[in-house]
Amino acid sequence: MSTFNRLLLRRLHRVAGMAALGFIASFWLATVIVELRGNIGEITLVKTAIAWGLIGLIPVLTATGGSGFALSGGTPSGILKTKLRRMQVIAANGILVLAPSAITLAILAQQGRFDGLFVGVQILELLAGLINICLIGLNIRDGLALARST
Repeated sequence: MSTFNRLLLRRLHRVAGMAALGFIASFWLATVIVELRGNIGEITLVKTAIAWGLIGLIPVLTATGGSGFALSGGTPSGILKTKLRRMQVIAANGILVLAPSAITLAILAQQGRFDGLFVGVQILELLAGLINICLIGLNIRDGLALARST
């Protein structure tokens, strides 16, 4: 890979990673804020917006993972291997927990169903989101350390 292409890929990786963190953190914060306020209309609006926000989140997560894997050279080791393992957990968490939760919560909120199911899925979504925020933060930390060492 040429130096120019590697530089572009690094920039793409940084921008996509920060965008992914921004999406997830804003979803999480918006949820906590509206849940604490307890306004049903705001909760419905935020849950619906988060479900639609997946349209933006999924491509930036894909770009982050793909560019990170390409930068690793295909056979990561050391810190890169750790970052890849975290990305696999982030992706699985997103596909198996966060995306289905976001869609379920949007549907339940639009139906006015703020029952035990809504609360249970909401707690699961908040925990899974917090895990992804922490894992992405660790990957950013390690990525910055790698950038300083090269």
